Order: sequence, then C-alpha cells, then structure tokens
Amino acid sequence: MPRVTPPDRRDRILDAAREEFATRGFAAARMEDVAKRVGISRAALYLSFDSKEALFRELVSAVITDIMPTLLPSDYGTLPAPALLRGFVKNAMKRMASPEMAFLPRLIVGEGRNFPELARFYHETAMICVLGAVERLIIHGVERGEFACADPKMAARSVAGGIIFAALWRNVFEPVGAEPLDIDWMAESHAGLILGGLRKGEGA
Repeated sequence: MPRVTPPDRRDRILDAAREEFATRGFAAARMEDVAKRVGISRAALYLSFDSKEALFRELVSAVITDIMPTLLPSDYGTLPAPALLRGFVKNAMKRMASPEMAFLPRLIVGEGRNFPELARFYHETAMICVLGAVERLIIHGVERGEFACADPKMAARSVAGGIIFAALWRNVFEPVGAEPLDIDWMAESHAGLILGGLRKGEGA
C-alpha cells in the first residue's frame, strides 16, 4: 500500500527552510539539514523540491502570497489613501523586521551577487509586487485629491526604503551591538514623513 504524504508536509518543509536560510544563509544551507528539521529523508525532500533554489523560490512566493493581502486590499475602492498608506507602512515594517521575515532581504543583500538568479527572482516576485501595490496606492491618493505627487514610482521606492532599513537594522546591526530600534516609533515616524511630503506636494 503506498505511503500517504501528510497534508501539512509542504508547510513544514517551508518552515524548516525558512529557519535554515535564516540561520545559515543560502550558500551554507543544506537540503539534508532542511530534511532533518522536518523529520523526513533527503530523498523525500527531493520529491517535493528538486533543488535548494526551487525551495527558496517557493518560500519567497509563499511569503508574498500570504503577506500581501494582509498589508493592502486588492481593490482600494473609496478608501482614503492616507489611512491605507499609514497602515501599510506600520504593518509592513513590523512584518519585515521580524526574524522570520527579515532574513530574506538580508540574504539577498549579502549573497545576491553570488546568486544573481535568486536576486533576480526576488526582485521580480517580491520587490516589483510590493512597489507596484504602493505605486497604485499613491496614484489612488492623487486621483482622490489627497496626494500631490509628480512621480509615484519613485515615491513608492522611498516608502520601501524605510521598511528595508528597519529590517536590516533590526536583524543585521542590532545583533552586533547597534542601538535597538523601536519599530513602532520608526514606523510612525516614516509614515508621517512620507504622508507629509505627499500632502504638501512639490515646491511646498
């Protein structure tokens, strides 16, 4: 009788891969160690993912699929843009600065040049998705007369910059002695600066 794969095995594999990549980085992570964390054989792991690269890609895709709906609605409708943007900055900064998430930008920054295909995949899957959503949100605010912005694409990058900074500070610099960053304060400050600039418009 064929063995039945547990329905939660894929989720368990992704959780184990997240821990392994967060602990060791991409280059040093090993499929056999991921398998050990799950409690399965290396061969069983390869039945689900044929390479470490495939495992990383699935992990990034799963993160975007799970997190994006919690950060911004798919349809902004008549919702006020300032409230949406403030909520996005606060939620995104907390999520990205958390240990279970911050390893992704840290890994890409640290190892992207050695693994350009993974960096390209992260850019095309994660960065473009997030930046596109924020850009559409800013355009939504302009159309409602709530924002004045000549370049929503660049403004979206400014929004993302503070979020990535918080993630790197919390998970790269704090462990080596940097002053701890108050994420709530940072998120409120960053959101206030962005909203102040958008509300004033150019030349204000």
